[in-house]
Amino acid sequence: MKKLISLALAAVLGLSLTACGGKSADSDKKYVQDKGTLVVGITEFEPMDYQDASGNWIGFDADLAKAFAESLGVKAEFQIIEWDNKTMELEGKTIDVVWNGMTLTDEVKATMSCSNPYFNNAQVVIVKADKAADYRSVDSVKGLNFAVENGSAGQEQVEAIGAKFTPVLDQATALLEVEAGTSDAAVIDYLMAAATVGEGTSYADLTYTCELNSEEYGVGFRKESDLVDALNDFFKSAYADGTMQQIADNYGIGDKLIVQK
Repeated sequence: MKKLISLALAAVLGLSLTACGGKSADSDKKYVQDKGTLVVGITEFEPMDYQDASGNWIGFDADLAKAFAESLGVKAEFQIIEWDNKTMELEGKTIDVVWNGMTLTDEVKATMSCSNPYFNNAQVVIVKADKAADYRSVDSVKGLNFAVENGSAGQEQVEAIGAKFTPVLDQATALLEVEAGTSDAAVIDYLMAAATVGEGTSYADLTYTCELNSEEYGVGFRKESDLVDALNDFFKSAYADGTMQQIADNYGIGDKLIVQK
């Protein structure tokens, strides 16, 4: 009887430690491998995650996510999410990872377990090219009405400067708002701006002007996920053998890649 009581107390203690924030014995890596898929939460975000003419997801993040999934012995599946709901999607296990040029904000780091940073970035102001000369400084853009992705780092920066804004579904929609003239400006990631606005792009009459901040990208998993260590190890090997640099260069963003040690 004493032995049974001791075992029962040990079980209760174990549950209490887990409930108070102790690391769960469940393996996220095993969960993904058992079901055979790594479900990647994304938005449409060139050059990180976007579709080619055949509807296949490509981009730096998409290509690297496929390679990481392969290293786990599973397939990558891509799921479009509402960016403001990314943590809820993770916790509800509708996705396994947020891998979409995600800025490592304090909020993100508080709600997810994150990888090492892998890209340098900034939030930049997008305006019509014929008005760009008037909006070269942060002070000069404070009176504009912005379109920003809901729950994004861009929204955070617009709030910080006290400007008016309209939250929209994603950064691609923010660009459409400026193109249509329904917003004066947008704030999007520098890496997206470099790939999608200006001469030779589909937004030739738009351009980017001042930077509102500097930041780093990371990949987000569920809290205490053992996939974080797996991805950091993958980043180190993929950087060492040149894979990360080659993929980044393919999309014209190799100069912003962070060394993985």
